[in-house]
Amino acid sequence: MTTLAEQFLTAEERQTVTETVQEAEKKTSGEIVPMIVSESHSYPVAPIVGGIFFALPIALLSARFFGGLLWLGTDNMWLFLIFFTIYYTIGYISVKRIPRLKRLFFSPIRADLAVKEAAAAAFFSEALHDTRDANGILLYISVFEHRVWVLGDRGIDDKIDPQTWQEIVDLVSSGIKKGSPCQAICDGIECIGSILEEHFPVKADDKNELHNLIIR
Repeated sequence: MTTLAEQFLTAEERQTVTETVQEAEKKTSGEIVPMIVSESHSYPVAPIVGGIFFALPIALLSARFFGGLLWLGTDNMWLFLIFFTIYYTIGYISVKRIPRLKRLFFSPIRADLAVKEAAAAAFFSEALHDTRDANGILLYISVFEHRVWVLGDRGIDDKIDPQTWQEIVDLVSSGIKKGSPCQAICDGIECIGSILEEHFPVKADDKNELHNLIIR
């Protein structure tokens, strides 16, 4: 079964993104790494809340209806618990397995925080902090949360206002929402490359230190 990240771009689109990174890095010593992940957090509470939300009203109605039908009383607790357990299990599994449902049961604030934390962790795990000129930059896309985040190393932050990257985030996010993820990512990479070129021009001994595309 393919993951959300694997489904996000076709093989041809992945190649296009890789080539766009390579072209952008010909003009700068900066290292641009687009990274696409399926999700930034598992959100274990979401299916629990979803299961309860789904089960409680239906179990109450079912207990009243079948309790009266079976002469067990419309407020029979055991009958309610049986129905609740059945409906909760269905709701829990459905929310856990269906992304569109799962998104309904966690807050946007929680998603923002999860993406920023995961992006920071990926920045270090993929060694973007360990480039020669401290000028690695991560374009992080989390498919499940519908979030984009840009994170630059200390060398970049010393010269470029971090708020600059919000424009890149908005650009890429807007393109993805319009159904053109490949073009949106490439546009973002080209913009990042142009910004880095001004502050980190390519060097004679420059070499590619990092991956051109990460999907996981």
